[in-house]
Amino acid sequence: MGKKELFLEFCKVYSRNKAALFGLGIIVVLFLVAILADFIAPFQPIEQNISVRLMPPAWSEKGSLTYLLGTDDFGRDLFSRIVYGSRISLAIGAISVGFSLMIGIPLGVFAAYFGGIVDNILMRVIDIMMAIPSLLMAIVIVTILGPSLQNAMIAIAIVYIPSIARLIRGSVLAEKNKEYVIASRVNGSSSLRLIFIVILPNCLGPIIVQSTMNFAVAVVEAAGLSFLGLGAQPPKPEWGAMLVDSFEYLLKAPWMIGFPGLAIFLTVFGFNLIGDGLMDAMDPKSKEKG
Repeated sequence: MGKKELFLEFCKVYSRNKAALFGLGIIVVLFLVAILADFIAPFQPIEQNISVRLMPPAWSEKGSLTYLLGTDDFGRDLFSRIVYGSRISLAIGAISVGFSLMIGIPLGVFAAYFGGIVDNILMRVIDIMMAIPSLLMAIVIVTILGPSLQNAMIAIAIVYIPSIARLIRGSVLAEKNKEYVIASRVNGSSSLRLIFIVILPNCLGPIIVQSTMNFAVAVVEAAGLSFLGLGAQPPKPEWGAMLVDSFEYLLKAPWMIGFPGLAIFLTVFGFNLIGDGLMDAMDPKSKEKG
């Protein structure tokens, strides 16, 4: 079966999963909102208007259609801040996951392929890192580097490196002694060609699924760091930082915490549904059912 046939079969299996398609729809909308934020948002995210401070959503008695989701304690439009915040959330996920893949994949591949002392040293370091709770490690790293959104993304990326390295190591160990690899080695392929051209493409399935899940968790952990004052700093419209700003207005203006929290929930929910769908689509048993 060629690559085109495999791709079509994958799409067929994925399309049967309605939950996965729903998650894909959520994320597509999120990307469109982030790309078109300048056209969708009626205000700039840091634009203040104290005269409409703490205005409730438009459907409330004292609300206004001008401020669809209401305003915060500085009179900033919540809808505009959430729309622009989608860009930050996608950047957090993309940069954190991308950086962890750039480091984690080579570490896992070389540890599995060369084995011996290289494998032992790398795996012991990874074991130590994985023994520390991810959020705690991220807090320590950001504390050392200094509170900022950029440092939060670096910290989250470092936290994901061990799981990526261990996952790719297991996949390479399962592949490196198969017949197609041995045949390529006998034909004179170099180690680099064997690793990156022959073996690695057959190990990417689990990594794609894990990366999708990590994307979702990165959004949550970045929000958590911002909530602790270690991530995005005011007045950035990052969803976690918006939760911090709204905490003291929980009873007086619940929409301030409700809508950013809903945005985080939908983003994580969407990526998790996509991850589950990818996992099912790559499972041979799912293909047999079709």
